[in-house]
Amino acid sequence: MLVKTKRLTLEPYGTKHYDTAVIYSTDPENTKMMCFLPCDSKEEVMEYLRKCEIQWKKEKPAYLDAAILLDGRHIGAVSAEFLENGTVGELGWIIQKNFWGSGYAYEAADAFMEYCTRKFGIRKYIAHADSENAASIRVMEKLGMKFVSVTDGRKNRLSDELCKEVLYEMQIV
Repeated sequence: MLVKTKRLTLEPYGTKHYDTAVIYSTDPENTKMMCFLPCDSKEEVMEYLRKCEIQWKKEKPAYLDAAILLDGRHIGAVSAEFLENGTVGELGWIIQKNFWGSGYAYEAADAFMEYCTRKFGIRKYIAHADSENAASIRVMEKLGMKFVSVTDGRKNRLSDELCKEVLYEMQIV
């Protein structure tokens, strides 16, 4: 898999992305509104990258993560977890903070949705975000996703407090 957009290239996420994945996935500022990040150690990053490589080799993966490259430089990742017997894709993304605000998350997520729809027939996408994560909410809305709900009980990994979570979704027709 290699997907090219106007500015980006998406490729299977794996151990070759380790050095740059460590930069953003262990950074508390970069991950403060995320449930599963920051990683506690460099070893945790490597373990996840190995799991990603295994998923890319499966005919029916449980999830896929793609590295986001800008001019050949790894700046983040986009993912889809396949839910409901592989009929729903739950999207996620992370961009290294030095590259925030340039539309890369939207561009990558849009291209990855197109890839997952074409390759796996995904027709429904959902995404969750901390209710205070305005940037991710803008990405979801720009993708054409519609607000579904806001719920209590979200636990971001860096916080002891529970916060609110928004859910957006879209159907591909």
